[in-house]
Amino acid sequence: DNEILSSLPLQMSLYFNVYFFPFWWLSTVVILYLKYPDLSDYYKFILVTIMILASLIEVIRLYLGYMGNLQEKVPELAGFWLLSLLLQLPIILFLLFNEGLKIQPLERAVHIVFAFFLAFQVITAFVTLKRMVNKLATHFHLKEFHRLEEQPVPSFCSLGREERAVPMAGRGPT
Repeated sequence: DNEILSSLPLQMSLYFNVYFFPFWWLSTVVILYLKYPDLSDYYKFILVTIMILASLIEVIRLYLGYMGNLQEKVPELAGFWLLSLLLQLPIILFLLFNEGLKIQPLERAVHIVFAFFLAFQVITAFVTLKRMVNKLATHFHLKEFHRLEEQPVPSFCSLGREERAVPMAGRGPT
């Protein structure tokens, strides 16, 4: 009943991601600053927007990952998983594979490492979420079973006596 459901590999990945993220952010901002004059106007806007969004999302994502995994909270871990899968992973893949961004070697290297972190975290968070949800569902069903077991269930014979004892409306005494 006291089984620990949090994932050590996920927690280690989150821990190393916390230390890698400032390095990723700093190297990406420096490279963006250096190649900014050579980019077209729409790529300038896209890259600045992506950097702001990715930074905000990453802080929220890492917080939810820590809280969801360590405290075994399903909503926080599900939020972490959704932010990773639906927002961060597409952003990093866009930064990694869009050749119109004039990707530099250092930039490609840090994006690959970040993409590996994200892919690993998506997989391990899914497995951990599945285990947590199954454990909670089992606990809920057992709790319901014990609750039903404790309630007195009227027997078949007592139901028949109670029905005969109830007077019918509109009828006089018989």
